[in-house]
Amino acid sequence: MTKSTVAYLLILSLNLHCAVAQPIKKMGALSVQGTQLVDESRKPLVLRGMSFGWHNLWPRFYNAGAVKWLKDDWKCTVVRASMGIELNDSGYLKAPASSTAKIRAVVDAAIHEGIYVIIDWHSHNIQLKEAKEFFGMMAKEYGRYPNVIYEIFNEPDYESWPEVKSYSEEVIKVIRAQDPDNIILVGSPRWDQDIHLPAADPIRGFDNLMYTVHFYAATHKQWLRDKTDEAIKQGLPIFLSECAGMEATGDGPLDLAEWQRWIDWMEDRKLSWITWSVSDKDETCSVLKKSAGSEGKWKESDLKESGIKSRAYLRSYFSKK
Repeated sequence: MTKSTVAYLLILSLNLHCAVAQPIKKMGALSVQGTQLVDESRKPLVLRGMSFGWHNLWPRFYNAGAVKWLKDDWKCTVVRASMGIELNDSGYLKAPASSTAKIRAVVDAAIHEGIYVIIDWHSHNIQLKEAKEFFGMMAKEYGRYPNVIYEIFNEPDYESWPEVKSYSEEVIKVIRAQDPDNIILVGSPRWDQDIHLPAADPIRGFDNLMYTVHFYAATHKQWLRDKTDEAIKQGLPIFLSECAGMEATGDGPLDLAEWQRWIDWMEDRKLSWITWSVSDKDETCSVLKKSAGSEGKWKESDLKESGIKSRAYLRSYFSKK
């Protein structure tokens, strides 16, 4: 074997390693074709990853080390930075600068690691003025990066769909003025359960929009999958931006059988999914114990049952892609 052949094979191996290690190099800029999320070559893809908990409750995990560990060890192709809006004095409304800094830390790290990242406006209420200011700033700063996905309203609760739709249209206009094509995720009423409402009256005039459904397997059963299937049949692109295996309270026992039904259903339909959450609260949905270091390198003894299961799912489906 000649030196040039060896050099070529080494370069090829390095390129392949980078493509696997950095999903952005393999999948590139994302778009929506019909109801399907597709990569730069228009091939259907599924993003799988973890959501950080509220930034103002678990700020210690909002750092480059945790993002790198989630990519390298948990095999996340996407992470979600969940910026708390109203809650406590550290939320965005009362502390916009420090809140934005926490989100930037995760976004910058995700870009560096070559994975996708969701900028999540983690609110249950309409805060239009603040949302427009924030997303205008984020789109101006990060719109040139194909890594970035905007989630403009985490979980509307009692707002009507006309109210959520009007709010979303205003925020989308601000984003699109700076970023014409990155994916935007739109919420729906009743904690992203009433997906039939946007299916009957979707937002028009913008490309690369998807609509979020959230489930907690011990509470949300076949009825929500059926409702979501019907929305997809009506042409609505769906992204599961928050989900897990316990009750909707975030606590209680895992329903492993129902969680597996959800996973199988999502994989069968090539729907992207994000598990909640990277945090250490004394509840089932927080995947880490207090012993977990802030910057990753978590041992199995640092993981709760939900963490062990979430990591296993992510690693398993990463190996099958």
